[in-house]
Amino acid sequence: MANLRNLLILQFSFIFVPASAQHFGLSRLFYPNLTLKADYSVPSSLNGTQDYGVSRTGFFGIIPIQSEVQLGYSLRKKLDLRAVHTVALAQYTQIQPTIDDKNIPENGYKTLSLGILRLQASIKDRLWVYGGGLGITETNETFFSPQPFFWGGAARMHILGLRTQIMYGSVLAYNQKLRFVPVFGINKGLGRHWRASALLPFVANVNYKATKWFNVDMLAGLNGYSGGFQVQTPEEKILRRENYRNIKVGVSANAHLFTAINVSLEAGVTTFRQLRTFNSARQNLTSYTPATTPYIGASVRYITSRSKLSSKFTRKMGLGEAGINW
Repeated sequence: MANLRNLLILQFSFIFVPASAQHFGLSRLFYPNLTLKADYSVPSSLNGTQDYGVSRTGFFGIIPIQSEVQLGYSLRKKLDLRAVHTVALAQYTQIQPTIDDKNIPENGYKTLSLGILRLQASIKDRLWVYGGGLGITETNETFFSPQPFFWGGAARMHILGLRTQIMYGSVLAYNQKLRFVPVFGINKGLGRHWRASALLPFVANVNYKATKWFNVDMLAGLNGYSGGFQVQTPEEKILRRENYRNIKVGVSANAHLFTAINVSLEAGVTTFRQLRTFNSARQNLTSYTPATTPYIGASVRYITSRSKLSSKFTRKMGLGEAGINW
């Protein structure tokens, strides 16, 4: 039973956490952990006369709530053995945009979200990943006009070997607008020290494991925010919505310290930036393309506990115990 359980758990070797992560640390789904994070984009030209900048701080927590092997029947009325791993996801983020070093709009946004991710594999080498979550975005000035959002999706994975996996599926998301997004992922080991991973169209990452406690990531991925705010006029309060997006390209250095702590530093540039403001009817009011600018980031992840089985699994698969967790 132990060897069979290990075989099934190996099929959980490539998964994605829906967050603003550029590097997806695969091992963290198997341990309860909490990540504190911060990043800052240097202000750059917004329209030739003003500068635009943005900072982001917050935490991301993962709590495994189920991990077991189940015996049952397959669709063809045959006995099948199935492994299930379920985790809860929690995230809080404070977003602070600025124009000419002044906070806008109305001192920034706060975002809170909760979600569930479930991984299910059978002995017949079939793996499905299901997930869903919801949250709110609110301006700092009030608690009475939250903007809701939600996401849900499923993906199918094929195991092509212990060092190669592919995944495909779709995500349905709502944040001011309903969107359907097809996704494709790949995880490929390249020798003893290198690993390439991607979940398109969101993120791509190449990891170099220098030692057991230190590794480096070369990464690229989508980022941004979406929130609502109010404009006060003598006659009324007018609702506005703001969307910001960019592509991050950078390098992170990750050190795993004192068994339970992961410290990461990241630097790079943000480019292909766009800042848009809408009214309540979703009519475009302003559209800017801020200039490419450097950014810096840091995170500290605390692993609250770990099991010998999960530690042995992550070492054998080369997933690593380190990695920046955005």
